[in-house]
Amino acid sequence: MTALYSIVIPNWNGKQHLDVCLDALRRQTYPALEILLVDNASSDGSREFVAERYPEVRVIALPENRGFTGACNAGLEAATGDYLCLLNNDTEVVAEWVAEVVACFERHPEAGAVASRMMLFDRRDHFHTAGDLYSVDGLPANRVVWQRDTGQFDDEVEVWSACGGSSAYRRTALDQVGRLDDGFFFSCEDVDLGWRLQLAGWRCFYAPRAVVYHKLKASGGETASFYDGRNFIYIIVKDYPRDLWRKHGGAVLRAQLRLVGEALRAWRGAAARARLRGMLIGLFAVPRLLRKRRAVQATRRASLEALESRLSPAIRKG
Repeated sequence: MTALYSIVIPNWNGKQHLDVCLDALRRQTYPALEILLVDNASSDGSREFVAERYPEVRVIALPENRGFTGACNAGLEAATGDYLCLLNNDTEVVAEWVAEVVACFERHPEAGAVASRMMLFDRRDHFHTAGDLYSVDGLPANRVVWQRDTGQFDDEVEVWSACGGSSAYRRTALDQVGRLDDGFFFSCEDVDLGWRLQLAGWRCFYAPRAVVYHKLKASGGETASFYDGRNFIYIIVKDYPRDLWRKHGGAVLRAQLRLVGEALRAWRGAAARARLRGMLIGLFAVPRLLRKRRAVQATRRASLEALESRLSPAIRKG
């Protein structure tokens, strides 16, 4: 029996992107699809456009804008598939995309998540990401950013987590560890979910033939800097286990101090000041995060050795 594959697309005033995204999903070779568009109270006619042009798509109309995580969680809760995927509305996937993701899951029964090969929409020979990394010093990173494709990421390999712009999950894995944490709001919510899956004993694989083209624009500025500063600390406090901390806590502290130093040296820039504000708020949130930490660590099944084997080495600077 063919497993049902549910695709959750969060949307806020993204009507201009939806025809490209949904037309690509109509071309999928995989036969069992459920497509849910979760609309964050758009004012651009997105819901009406989809209802008229794409009747196969189930529209979930939220009464207010709940942000990326809120929309994704509403869709994940409503989805009925054996595999649950989050997909940005400004993407175009190849016809074999779903089939390749499902095949990767089937080759790896231990996989709780699968990461797609995400390429730039307008420069299709350049990467957006090929899965996420997390280093022992508490810093997340993409495996590759804006690098030309020369075949260097053609192998199906294990990665730490999947980028939220195109991330697929096994339902049984999410039933065990839960959905996205709304507290992250913006940035790193996918890495946090990756941590919870890894701690529970699940793994993540990169499917190189599951290609997604993403209309990525240069990101940064105050918003990204603020949430990166805050959410890096959120992950450390909530997810980073005690035995790993005993071995690498010094590297984690040095990495955070390095970020503080870099921001102080760039103090005249608004983004640097935003990062420092985010880091400060992250520290104030520690008591609340410790309550979440107890629940996360209670699900742990992975050994220290298993986690260390999947984490990246610390990047030493200076």
